[in-house]
Amino acid sequence: MAYELIAAVDLGSNSFRLQVGRIVGNQIYPLDGFKESVRLAAGLSSDKYLDTVSQERGLEALARFAERLRGFDAGAVRAVATNTLRVAKNASAFLEKAESALGFPIEVIAGREEARLIYLGVAHTLARPEARQLVIDIGGGSTEFIIGQNIDPVRLESLYMGCVSFSLRFFPEGKVDKRSFKEAELAARRELQAIVHEFREAGWDEAIGSSGTAKALVDLLELNGWSDHGLTREGLEKLRAALLDAGSASRLKLEGLRPDRVPVLPGGLAIMSAIFKEFGLERMIFSEGALRLGVLYDLLGRYHHDDLREATVNRFMQRYEVDRRQAGRVAHTAMALLNQLVPASREAGHPDAQFLVWAARMHEIGISVAHSSYHKHSAYILANADMPGFSKRDQARLSRLVLAHRGKLERAQPLRGEAVEWTLLFCLRIAVLLHRSRDDRQPPPYDAEFTRNGFQVTLGAEGLNVLPMTAAALEDEALQWSGIGGELKLRRGT
Repeated sequence: MAYELIAAVDLGSNSFRLQVGRIVGNQIYPLDGFKESVRLAAGLSSDKYLDTVSQERGLEALARFAERLRGFDAGAVRAVATNTLRVAKNASAFLEKAESALGFPIEVIAGREEARLIYLGVAHTLARPEARQLVIDIGGGSTEFIIGQNIDPVRLESLYMGCVSFSLRFFPEGKVDKRSFKEAELAARRELQAIVHEFREAGWDEAIGSSGTAKALVDLLELNGWSDHGLTREGLEKLRAALLDAGSASRLKLEGLRPDRVPVLPGGLAIMSAIFKEFGLERMIFSEGALRLGVLYDLLGRYHHDDLREATVNRFMQRYEVDRRQAGRVAHTAMALLNQLVPASREAGHPDAQFLVWAARMHEIGISVAHSSYHKHSAYILANADMPGFSKRDQARLSRLVLAHRGKLERAQPLRGEAVEWTLLFCLRIAVLLHRSRDDRQPPPYDAEFTRNGFQVTLGAEGLNVLPMTAAALEDEALQWSGIGGELKLRRGT
């Protein structure tokens, strides 16, 4: 489906943001932008639980976003959550309430996926996209680092340090002195040393900052005459000196210092100062492109059949030397079964059909690790690898399907009775059984339909008569479904 308007929601560790854009050809023109300073990371306890107060701030912001998104189709909105909701132990409970408040699903994305989306947003704002760019985005709970050229990232990293977490850790109650600032800067430099060598080896032509911390620092330097354009090492030193003289950000009397930035300025400045020193930077320009713009362009790519997830699946099949002919057979039969059960799955881009095909194409990637229990290896890879374009929820869904595509159905119990997931799993398991010979012989004719407690498969009698092993495997499959309280009826056609 083609949309005129699309929207991105960014649940950051410092701010929640909503961006609405209009699609014109292959470009997105921003219409509305909304920001709420939630400071979610400030509510994260030492044992990684998100407190009630910060949750309520977040839910109130999302309820306001929901008003603007009223009338938007589900496919035209993508909401992503970043570092704080990656690490919070009670994130799932909060996300359930958050999705209810917003009215749309929320994906928790991995650090490198966040970095990729940030670069995608920045790349669409560059004056010289052909140049090699170092993009740095200091968020509330993490900082993303990307080297890229045109719209293609070359290096992607995410470090667990952000303006909220560092401000709380090193500048409690907002107090700043030479010792605390030095400690914060050294802590950031230690984190950076894990990645700086590879990035310097890769090289770049210009450095670019994006998002709130970079924007706040640029404003302070330019409006107070400490820089003529962008961030400079000298300008950062002058801002540092002014902050130390004041003793806290709240006492600073500077042009461009917004109230919402006061609590997190010390941490953000310490991280940026460390980045300039470790990366050997003298200047950094600012880009308005950021995560939310990248999410919009990623969404646009999916509609224009340039879905990065498809490219990722192909790379995984190549990397893990998947038998593409077998994967194709299983995917084709699994889809035929789903089309019989759910006619709407024939529509182009149907999300459940996409996931079934991806699971079928990657269900054997674990064979590259070991043939024994390969489905467990496949599931582990899908759950834990970096998969550009896929959220953590997407990866978990693929992992569950692939883990349970063979053997005991008890492994699928985490599906918790979700009808759609059981249907996809049924299609995948039956397809794998029907192609266990791993050759190009067509399986016997089949028809699938729902029953009151499960499924029924009608198979051509003549085909099964010459495939006794397949017939026996299907009988065992029926026992598996019975063992979990479900049903698989097998009928022989005439």
